[in-house]
Amino acid sequence: MRRGSRSKNGSARGSEEMRVEVGSGNVFADLGLPRPEIALAKAELVRRIRDLIVRKKLTQVKAAALLGLDQPKVSSLLRGKVDGYTIDRLLRYLNALGQRVEITIRPIRGQVRQQERLVVVG
Repeated sequence: MRRGSRSKNGSARGSEEMRVEVGSGNVFADLGLPRPEIALAKAELVRRIRDLIVRKKLTQVKAAALLGLDQPKVSSLLRGKVDGYTIDRLLRYLNALGQRVEITIRPIRGQVRQQERLVVVG
């Protein structure tokens, strides 16, 4: 089969083998970025904020009014520009969108301790 042609199942076939590397579960750590745990947490919070804005069918202008931002900042935030935003601030945005945020603290796997829950209410 020629390089660049397709096999019967439609997948590309070529003379080069593709190398697949299993990730750690945190793309920011895999990329060697600083503070990958914080970056992953912020990304998840922004994903939730974006999903709520879409589900509530809010325009960026309406979302901005709810969050106390201007529309360009909402646009940047929804595109993943999280520099300058703390986790606390992102949690407050979730509160403003009608969400109750709960933080669960559990022991590391294999250690037996009582589970605790912290509820952050805006």
